Parts: sequence; structure tokens; C-alpha cells
Amino acid sequence: MTPQADEQSKAAPRVSVVVVSHNRIDQLRRCLASLEQSEGRDTYQLIVVENGSTDGSGQLETSYPNVQWIRLPKNFGLTKAWNLGWRAADAPYVFFLHDDTDVEPSAIARLAGTLDANSDAVAVCPVLVDAEGRPAPQLGTLPPDGEWRPAQVAGDDPVAVDYPRGAAIMARVFYIKAIRQIDERYGQFGADADLAMQIRKASRKILLVPSARVRHEGGGAYTSLERADFLLSRAVFVGKYLGFRAGVQARLAAVFGPLLSFRFGELKHTLGGQKIDGTQT
Repeated sequence: MTPQADEQSKAAPRVSVVVVSHNRIDQLRRCLASLEQSEGRDTYQLIVVENGSTDGSGQLETSYPNVQWIRLPKNFGLTKAWNLGWRAADAPYVFFLHDDTDVEPSAIARLAGTLDANSDAVAVCPVLVDAEGRPAPQLGTLPPDGEWRPAQVAGDDPVAVDYPRGAAIMARVFYIKAIRQIDERYGQFGADADLAMQIRKASRKILLVPSARVRHEGGGAYTSLERADFLLSRAVFVGKYLGFRAGVQARLAAVFGPLLSFRFGELKHTLGGQKIDGTQT
């Protein structure tokens, strides 16, 4: 058999896993190690979108030769990284992960199996847990307010949720193609909220799968630029889904909130409409 014929005979992966990484080399190493131990690893495509790290994260490539790496020259934020990741996906399902996650061995298979069994679901998510195995902050509200609550589940049956955070969420690639891409007016924040809202508008479901668990480190204080990025992303979301006037009010709140709270570093970025990558909304 020729090399070309051998390549064509390979089965397409079942799931493409997209890990977005930025300056968290130790967490990224743990995340990749857990993915390599996943049940059915040989049926998964692993992709790391390396978002301009300066801590040597990219050097892990030599330790993980079976991982595809997409290197970016600077931190373009989560939204652009998601779009690059799903476009590189060869599987029908894409599993987006933050680099500070640790995936239990059966989680990916259980999430994919739930999508297989539920044609009305566009996306699924595991239960996020902390280091002690307790449910971690995961579910938010739309429009996003930056607050998260742990999932409260009873039994193993999947349950519909409105808005799970993007630390761990699996979606059908064809659906993202149908909406063309995640709106890149968002920077670091907003991609998960926009995907959730698009799914709600289409009268489709996001299912939380209690039997699938992913540990999420989370925590840590945001920088002034990150806080500004969130406020500006929220204004984009509000304007897109609640109308022009509501969007203007949210944009003004993004300026006057930091001003009245004397958060001048944050104010500098919201005044200029500066996203995480330095571009303007």
C-alpha cells in the first residue's frame, strides 16, 4: 500500500480536542498528560493553540509528538484561538478545553456518546470539579455577568443547561460552521456566551453530563486588561442580542463602572475599547 493510500485508509478521529494555552506551562503539561491517558486516545485528535506564551509552553511540543500545535505570535484571546482550533479539527465533534483542566479518563467518550444519542443537542459539557472532587463554579447567566455557580446534579442523566463556561465544552463542528465562526468582536471573554446564545436561538440544547468529570483549577485575579476585556465583551453581547440602545448603555457602564470605582488601569482600556490582543472593539 502506498503512503497516500495508507493515509486515506485511516479513520477520521472521533473527537478533536482543542486546548488553548497561554503562559501556564505546568497546567498545560498536566492537561496534556491527562488527555494522553483518556480512554480511546487513539481516536482523538489533540490540538494545542499556543497563544503567544513566553514561559516556554511551546517547548512541550517535543514531549508530545502526537499533538498538533498551532503557534500564535501573541495572545489573541480565547475567541480567535477557538476559531483556529475548530477549523483545524478533523472530527465531527470539537472539545474546547482551558489549559488549567485535568480530564478524567472516561470523560471524552461519555460526552461524545451523549452527543451521539441526542440529536437535538448541539453541545455537551462535563461537570467541572475542584481538586477535592467537589462541583466547581461552572454555570452562568445570559447576558454574562462574570458570576458562576457550581452545577447541582442528581443522578447520571444528562440535563439541559443554558450557559456553561468554556473551560470544558464539546460541540458539533457542523453547527459552528453553520454560524460561520464565533464572533471575533469578542476577545478573551464572550465566546462561550455567544455560542450558548446561538444554540438557544436555534431552539437546540446544551446538555450537562453528570458522569463526565473534568477538574478545573480556575481562580486567580484578573488583570486590569482582562477585566476590561470582559466588560467590553459583555457590551458586544448585549448590543448583539438585546439591541443597539442596550449595547450603548452596556458600553457606557464599561467606562463609568471602573471610573466610579477608581479602577483607572481598567478604565484606560475600556475608554479605548481595547481587547486582550490590543485591538479595539
